[in-house]
Amino acid sequence: MPVRVVSAEESAERDRAAIESGTPSRTLMQRAGIGAADEITRRFGARLNEGVLVFTGSGNNGGDGRVVAGRLARAGVSVKVVQAGEASDMVAPGVVVDALLGTGFRGIPRGAVQESIARVNELRKSGSTVASLDVPSGLNATTGEHSNCVVADVTLSFGGLKRGTLLARDCCGEIVVLDIGLDAAAPRSDEKLPLLIDRDWVAARLPVLKYDSHKGERKHLAIVGGGTGMGGAAVLAARAALRSGIGLLRAVVASDNTGAMLHATPAALVSAWPRDRAEIERDIGDWADAVVIGPGMGRSREAKDLLELVLSISRQPLVLDADALNLFENDVASLRDHLRGRESLITPHVAEFARLAGTDVKTVLAERFDIGSSLAASLGATVLLKGAPTVIFAPTGERLVSARGTAALGTGGSGDILAGIAGTLLAQTENAVTAASCTAWIHGRAAELCGYVRGTTLEDVLYALPRAWNEDEAPLESPVVARLPAVAR
Repeated sequence: MPVRVVSAEESAERDRAAIESGTPSRTLMQRAGIGAADEITRRFGARLNEGVLVFTGSGNNGGDGRVVAGRLARAGVSVKVVQAGEASDMVAPGVVVDALLGTGFRGIPRGAVQESIARVNELRKSGSTVASLDVPSGLNATTGEHSNCVVADVTLSFGGLKRGTLLARDCCGEIVVLDIGLDAAAPRSDEKLPLLIDRDWVAARLPVLKYDSHKGERKHLAIVGGGTGMGGAAVLAARAALRSGIGLLRAVVASDNTGAMLHATPAALVSAWPRDRAEIERDIGDWADAVVIGPGMGRSREAKDLLELVLSISRQPLVLDADALNLFENDVASLRDHLRGRESLITPHVAEFARLAGTDVKTVLAERFDIGSSLAASLGATVLLKGAPTVIFAPTGERLVSARGTAALGTGGSGDILAGIAGTLLAQTENAVTAASCTAWIHGRAAELCGYVRGTTLEDVLYALPRAWNEDEAPLESPVVARLPAVAR
């Protein structure tokens, strides 16, 4: 079932819609608490023998915690419920349940709640496993801001995935989304909420490569970039495309990089930057099914002229990345004119987005889940805003979120790999939203498969791509509708 990414206000609106449609708030609380208790039992069964301590606040989150306690107690688990500010005689229980503050919290925890948050974190350091209900207490469910919050081993999110938990993954541990029946009564506005991309979503949209598929059926991709001194960017994009199933690849790079490109990617055709319209039509316009332009292109006058010439001559589906976006700094109107009439995907990181849109990085980060919609509509192109998480904006207003990946991707060249994957999928699907969404998920999953952050290189990410494309995941057990792994360090 689809999982929506929600702010605190959107989460509350979904609850209100369910209540107004006839589901009592007590029923929602029961579903949340029972679902959380059963997930805790599945995960930490052996640790339950060491006892469970449930920290509760005065609000609905505290009510969820009391339902968890009752469910576990009826199953024979030794459970103690502690209201915020009360003393506890459990030294280091097997499991601590954090039910102090919920999605409505904003600001800085104070008084008894602050003391209880500190106690939960002390118990975790002493060996207890901590499960937070909905959000780690003290974390802003919309912005991810926190000055003093619980650090959880698992966060059990009810009815949707909270924006703040995606922006503060290091506080949340593994994130598990539990269905509590909100979708049946979801307001019509739910369709406009960002959708979480998962493996099933990706698998359902990837084109099948049949056993007898030839290179023409697997499509042709041209990658234009690799300016002087930056040939490595085009190499990474090319290798990613080849590891993503492209049938035939042409790398169009500056003349002093053609030799290096041939050596690094022997499976690719290699051409020097074209000198005239006829060469562009031959090597790109009449040949490729899609074009990636920008990796390592540079911002020289020569690069700008080439970019505009390629855009004016070719009409294929297009991925614009890196310098191809920087060359249109603060000039959305000109870029719109060049993209008109084709399926297009742009893949900026936050600084590139800010330069293109004429804003600042702070604003982009603060409005990450929303800011790309107007740009996508203005350009008539899909916008993939890279980061943690990655958000995809369709020209139609649809938004999707990929929350996979690690800080191993936070290094120069990571975006070039993403561009190569995206170009392959755009050539094969001819759908920029599908290509962007599948690319973001696969790119992130490949990084996760490397296992570590420090010590992992982009070569490791490239080598992990075949597994990311082909692995199977165990089906989820109801009421679980999504899982996100704890972030790697």
